[in-house]
Amino acid sequence: MDEDDGTAATHSGAARLSVVRAGLVLVIFVIAVAVLVAVGTRPSVTPSSATATSSTTTTTAAAAGAGSTTTTTAHHHGATTTTTTQPHSSVSVVVANATNTSGLAAHYSTIIGAGGYTMKPPTNATTSVATSAVYYAAGQQAAAQSIAASIGVKPAQVMPLTSAVPVSGVTGTDVVVVIGQDLVTPAS
Repeated sequence: MDEDDGTAATHSGAARLSVVRAGLVLVIFVIAVAVLVAVGTRPSVTPSSATATSSTTTTTAAAAGAGSTTTTTAHHHGATTTTTTQPHSSVSVVVANATNTSGLAAHYSTIIGAGGYTMKPPTNATTSVATSAVYYAAGQQAAAQSIAASIGVKPAQVMPLTSAVPVSGVTGTDVVVVIGQDLVTPAS
């Protein structure tokens, strides 16, 4: 009988240990599920949140060529900056040909004009240039960058309008596009 008492004690100890293990596994399972649910249902952080740690830019573009664009930038610490550009139709643009290939200023005037800009008559530059450039008057940098992108002028070639521009008679013009040899194609 002594053997039976020892076996019974061993079985009851093993049973207690199994119950403890099962309880521990159950607790770990419940905690893991709670963590997964909490992570999966977290609200997302919005750009206007005061706790945002980086800049976020949202741009709303109007119908092609005609409308204005509003850009809102949310910075860390909750400050925001809103910039509104004017409609394309209020931006005057002149295109000047600075190459020996005829018809380029008219060609690029048609392309830019399709974007809704107010086009002045195409002209010739006072000198030839190898690299095309887009020049802008005060407050017209965004329009100049948009125009440059639409015709394949590199961003580094978008510059403020000064008296050094190789085009005469551009006083009062918002954007001056100078077509250089780099935009001459073999088919032109």
